[in-house]
Amino acid sequence: MQKLLSVAIPCYNSQDYVNRAIESILPGEDRVEIIVVDDGSTDNTAGVAEEYVKKHPDIVRLVRKENGGHGDAVMTGLMNASGLYFRVVDSDDWLDKDSLLKLLDVLEEMRDPEKAADLVITNYVYERVKEGRTRPMNYRKSIPSGRLFGWEEVGKWQAGSYLIMHSATYRTELARNSGMKLPKHTFYVDHLFVSYPMLKVEKMYYLDVDLYRYFIGREDQSVNEKVMLSRMDQQLKVNRIMLYELDVDSITNKAQKEYLYYYTEIVTQASVSFLLRLGTKKDEELMQSLLDEIQEKRPEYYEWLLQKPFYRHTVGPIRKLPHWFAYPLYRTCYLIARKVFGFN
Repeated sequence: MQKLLSVAIPCYNSQDYVNRAIESILPGEDRVEIIVVDDGSTDNTAGVAEEYVKKHPDIVRLVRKENGGHGDAVMTGLMNASGLYFRVVDSDDWLDKDSLLKLLDVLEEMRDPEKAADLVITNYVYERVKEGRTRPMNYRKSIPSGRLFGWEEVGKWQAGSYLIMHSATYRTELARNSGMKLPKHTFYVDHLFVSYPMLKVEKMYYLDVDLYRYFIGREDQSVNEKVMLSRMDQQLKVNRIMLYELDVDSITNKAQKEYLYYYTEIVTQASVSFLLRLGTKKDEELMQSLLDEIQEKRPEYYEWLLQKPFYRHTVGPIRKLPHWFAYPLYRTCYLIARKVFGFN
């Protein structure tokens, strides 16, 4: 019988912690497939994975490849997946056992095509292990739980509650046929992993469990602010792919289109925030040139941005208010949001 869930674990020099990710998925037993993708590691990541392949040959697989970056490893996992559904677990993260078993029970019901969702949504938890703090993120105020629903039932997304890779389990066939392209040697492609299949999603299911545990705290982690600021070129690359390569404007479903607009805005806000956080005149000019570019190439989306209330959609004030007032205000709001929502 076909596996219910394929879980790809993209790895690069992850020997010190990938075992935790693998161990957290093993309770799924023969209902899961764990695909460890070794993205050209120079340490013993492959050796650690091989030990699990020997112990659990019907569950764990190792795929070794030349280094291509996180997105390329995710695509390799997707192309090798045989399960009915597919998700990604980064090598320094893990899944909650009880939540995983509940997810698998839901997916079991979805073997029936009449009951199958294109996307199963679960919660995730920021795990600041060194600080002993956690922050769960859920979608209770935005979408119904415990049943299938369509875009017509999606409510207003709460601030900070957008879907991310860690909350998404896609039907494998849909994800594979979504036209998804994740560029090589590029960080922050998680946004693309969520967005490409989202263009095809019609039926969804929200399982209100804290499944994904998102580790925060490594100095070299891609979401560490200092690291992100140093990789601004990659953030802008992903931002532009979302803006210009996803055919969002052709979507006829209003709620679906609104969500993808909102998600694209979140990524654009990050670009604007980081460029202002860098603080140089050159970065400020680069930020304004990005917004000029959006105005020229995506006028419909640009007007949508400007028409939204500033307290929820903060790109508008950057264009409407004097720079001497807007830039310091934006930097202050970013620092407050960083503290409230707990990004690194």
